[in-house]
Amino acid sequence: MAMNLRLSEQQSKALRKVADQRGISMQEAALQAVDEFIAHRSKKLADNIARIKSEDADLLDRLSK
Repeated sequence: MAMNLRLSEQQSKALRKVADQRGISMQEAALQAVDEFIAHRSKKLADNIARIKSEDADLLDRLSK
């Protein structure tokens, strides 16, 4: 899917710097950032679910009956 991304001048400079440091294009750097964001959110959700299951195990057991 094609998409236009409008960055501020500061964001554009920062993205270019990261891309240059990694030896990749700005587009690839942006794609990696999106992938990292999605992975982080998925892990955070899984961690929170595991924490709630552990902390509220007794309550969840009573509610399931």
